[in-house]
Amino acid sequence: MRAIRDRLRLVYGELPAGPGGHGHPIAELVLTVLSQSTNDRNRDIAYVRLRDRFYEWTEMRDAPVNEIEEAIRPGGISKVKSARIKDILTAITQTSPDGGLWLDWLRDLSVPEAQEYLCSLPGVGRKTAACVLLFALGMRDVPVDTHVSRVGTRLGLFRPGAPFVEMHDTMLALTPPGEELELHMNLLRHGRRTCHARRPQCRSCALLRMCPSAER
Repeated sequence: MRAIRDRLRLVYGELPAGPGGHGHPIAELVLTVLSQSTNDRNRDIAYVRLRDRFYEWTEMRDAPVNEIEEAIRPGGISKVKSARIKDILTAITQTSPDGGLWLDWLRDLSVPEAQEYLCSLPGVGRKTAACVLLFALGMRDVPVDTHVSRVGTRLGLFRPGAPFVEMHDTMLALTPPGEELELHMNLLRHGRRTCHARRPQCRSCALLRMCPSAER
């Protein structure tokens, strides 16, 4: 993993060490829901429209689902995502320690405890939970999306055919503490720019010599 880190740094640069912790946990949760099956631009447009319409999270939670759907329509599959967002906000209110709509209290839990709680929310899986923990709360987790899973599988980090839950556990175990954010971001960039799903650019890949899949 350190060799992978060092070679990716040559291409994409070095990110600040340590987890993220730069965002709002509920905002990160909603953003991750909006990112499903769409690109970053449409996700961001949907999020801005949503926050323009609902300034407070409680307003969003209590709004009719059709109003949420209308606000996030540019992000695609708005009917499913609007219901999920409303269900998540309701569930957080019902399960937070004081009945409030907030998630900062997760910092007082261990990573497995926080993962378990987030994955108990409607429609939230390990990738979404990892995004909230790493990017918003600064806790030690590593999101594994389709790009990270593809690059990691080709490099032999993951067992072929492994489910995403197993890949998340493996990635977290292999990542040196304090380098979660850098490895996630640079593996994601590598999957988008070089290690494509159908036609990977192996000849120009910085990881060519260490990749057991390159010959195929």
